[in-house]
Amino acid sequence: MEESVVNRGQSGLRAKVLDAGLCTGCGACIDICPYFRTYRGKTSALFPCIVEEGRCFAWCPKVEVNLDELSNRIFGGPYDGLPLGSLKSLKASKAGPEAGSISDAQAGGTVSALVTFALKQGYIKGAVLTDREGLLPLPRYVDSVDDILRCASSKYTAAPTLSAVNRAVAEGRRDIGLVGTPCQVLASALMRSNQLQRDDFVDPFGLVVGLFCTWAVDYRLFEPFIAARISPERVKKIDIPPPPAEIMEIFGEDGTRMECSLEEIRPLVPEGCAYCIDMTSEFSDISVGVMEGRPEMNTLIVRTDRGERIVDEAVSAGFLEISDMPPDNLEHLTWAAGNKKKRALLRARERGIINSGGGKEPSYLLMNAEVLTRLTEEERGR
Repeated sequence: MEESVVNRGQSGLRAKVLDAGLCTGCGACIDICPYFRTYRGKTSALFPCIVEEGRCFAWCPKVEVNLDELSNRIFGGPYDGLPLGSLKSLKASKAGPEAGSISDAQAGGTVSALVTFALKQGYIKGAVLTDREGLLPLPRYVDSVDDILRCASSKYTAAPTLSAVNRAVAEGRRDIGLVGTPCQVLASALMRSNQLQRDDFVDPFGLVVGLFCTWAVDYRLFEPFIAARISPERVKKIDIPPPPAEIMEIFGEDGTRMECSLEEIRPLVPEGCAYCIDMTSEFSDISVGVMEGRPEMNTLIVRTDRGERIVDEAVSAGFLEISDMPPDNLEHLTWAAGNKKKRALLRARERGIINSGGGKEPSYLLMNAEVLTRLTEEERGR
């Protein structure tokens, strides 16, 4: 019998990601061809495409992701499954005095400070960030400090942020900064790795800053949920305090504050988030999250030489302040990140979408079998 040929174009992506409920709407397949579009949180293939191997498939973070290959490419070693990923340092941080006023930034303002510094120093020529219109997340390429600050604050909705990267690259832009969630950062690592082996390949990124993320909500469900409580156009900021709060806070333009239980929010999370093994954006240059118990501070993970250089210079220039990470915070962050990884791996393994197919059908993830066994058996033994 003739062996079936795996389609690594639109039809393969539709079958293995969109129709399988794995899509998280990261935007990696948007605006690279006329066929994929996103609307209010939903990614769709509008017309059939006969390409057998395309960027849409190659850059998707939910199909045939070879973790060893990516880890070797970015960090110089195989993927080991550690809860926080490969890192050079881990610190507490906040924006320094030279970063200026970052009143709308989340927590300590570290992300806005770093992106501002990288732009001013020429490490990046512009940045792809996520703005919003009401509650609707809007990907934007920005090249001014004012626009960076306008995009500050977390959105908590799944966003097609990488579509703005694709548009920027098509316009000839390079040295792009990116601020993204783990699935977006994973897709950016695929974009940086020349998956299609093209001779004219150029890495478009000058800096990738990853955000901590446990899950994001589906805009199509979130908008009516919020509209029942406050007009979406009146929402100024949304926040989810670190555990043990278990609430989402919604702040109105008039200073009002509402809260709802995360038990009400979790049913709004896309199915694909349940298979994400990464809480801290492991394939970024720098990762940033809110520090538990210290809402005015961030957790800062430096992962690459490029990230280390920019952080060190930002500290020296007064754009960033860093201090030691409290041991209790590190212990809990490691536990939480490891727990997310193990739960997701178990789901993927039980569904048969990891290390499956023997090359005939693409898996969601490809990873060292011994690492997979170690992580999933540890979880079963808890």
